Amino acid sequence: MLYIGEFYSLLTACLWSGSSIAFTAAARRIGSVQVNTSRLIMAAGFLIVLVLLARIDLTLSMMQIVYLSISGFIGFTLGDTFLFQAFKLIGARISMLIMSLAPAVAAVLAYIILGENLSPWGVIGIIVTLTGIAIVILGMRGDPINGSVIHHVARGGIFLAILGAVGQGGGLIFAKMAFLEGNINGFVATLVRILAALVVLLPVSIISGRYKNPVQVFRNDPPAFRYTVLGSIFGPFLGVTSSLMAIQYAKVGIAATIMATTPIVMLPLVHFVQKEHLTWRAIAGAFIATLGVALLFLP
Repeated sequence: MLYIGEFYSLLTACLWSGSSIAFTAAARRIGSVQVNTSRLIMAAGFLIVLVLLARIDLTLSMMQIVYLSISGFIGFTLGDTFLFQAFKLIGARISMLIMSLAPAVAAVLAYIILGENLSPWGVIGIIVTLTGIAIVILGMRGDPINGSVIHHVARGGIFLAILGAVGQGGGLIFAKMAFLEGNINGFVATLVRILAALVVLLPVSIISGRYKNPVQVFRNDPPAFRYTVLGSIFGPFLGVTSSLMAIQYAKVGIAATIMATTPIVMLPLVHFVQKEHLTWRAIAGAFIATLGVALLFLP
């Protein structure tokens, strides 16, 4: 199927936009660490049930398991942890702006490690798309954080956001390496990545006292449970699986760029669901990003 990788990339952006809305609502009620860990546990449960019911082949080579485990650790454990910490220090808007570097990181790493080349139109498309994303993010409402952030704290937040972008880009590279070893079912690949992340993330969260008994937490706050379940379905269950299918059939840099348009896809959601006013800057950025994505489809 022509452009199947690009299609999965667009599907991923749509799914992640829905999960972002749901996770934001849940995190405001029970905290980001509780939501981050719970979403992976829920997604792992969904995936195990699906794999068993559908009798999906679980056969993987040792190198595929290693690559997927490293991908999950880098992407979920390190990348997401750095990003959440950056949210605290410099706010979501600036963090998302820096995280938009992830496709560029992925493209560079894919060139160095995998030998993937981009056409001139591909390079231009990535630059135009990221420019549009940056304009949209800068056009969002300001973050509810103190405007007089201490300089060294701000620098620390920027550094953490950069690490988050590197983690996201690096995670995609190792996942691509697993697919290059042989055919893998996308749901199985996602399950391995999530389990590898939980092996580290769950004990650390419990020992640090930042992850509480989820049964008790969700019993006390049913809406948070519903938001987390919904976000887990759209995010790590379907969204991450779709992203792995994207990099399987498309070049990593192009797939990562299209997936990074999540803030663009979110614009109608935040307007109609959260009743937020869209600025002309955000609308213009969306058109620019859309043009950039269109350029990625040129040979």
